[in-house]
Amino acid sequence: MEQIDVVERFIADRFPGVLIALVAGSTARGTRTPTSDIDMLLIGEEMLGPGVASLAATYEYESEIFEVFAYTHEGFEDWARTGLSQYRPFILNMLLEGAPIRGEPALSDLRGYWRVIYDAGPVISAHDLALRRYQITDLLDDLRDAFDPVERHVVAFTLFERTAELILLDAGRWIGTGKYLARRLRELSPDRADALTQPLIDGDLNTFADRVDEELHNAGGRVQAGFVR
Repeated sequence: MEQIDVVERFIADRFPGVLIALVAGSTARGTRTPTSDIDMLLIGEEMLGPGVASLAATYEYESEIFEVFAYTHEGFEDWARTGLSQYRPFILNMLLEGAPIRGEPALSDLRGYWRVIYDAGPVISAHDLALRRYQITDLLDDLRDAFDPVERHVVAFTLFERTAELILLDAGRWIGTGKYLARRLRELSPDRADALTQPLIDGDLNTFADRVDEELHNAGGRVQAGFVR
């Protein structure tokens, strides 16, 4: 990792009390772009102020932008479980996929504990899945009935998000936000991802609606009359 020296200086200068430190995102993967920042996960008891259990902050340091997620051990536990309950465990993604900077052997122990939970996948109720199918059913009808081009595109992009989430959760996979949602979908099935996204990219919203309908059918079909939210 080319940025290791500046990362080490940043930690020593801004978070000298850190016990566990990882670099995540494109810097860890080696896929940085000209506008990439450096995503960091920091865990320690002495690096934050009294009574502060978590911090999400952006820093500029030596011409680099650092996106920092810092926690006490208790704060990390709380935020990790919140992410699990929302099916978007991005903090655990940072922990499990990030490039370690410091923290062994505590880091390996922490990773081992959370890896078992993460690999088990999300636990989603039948009612929650049905609610998501209900929302997609409603949006799909809106898309097919709308005439205004702006309205159709707004509905279509919302429908993509909801449908991608349904596909992943129905398959027992974690979801994400923004670009990470698309990546999770491709990881599950490149073919299904392409079938859903290509009509949207092409602006063919009628075909996109048909693809959504297919995925809705795969997950159990339309939900409408008689559903209690």
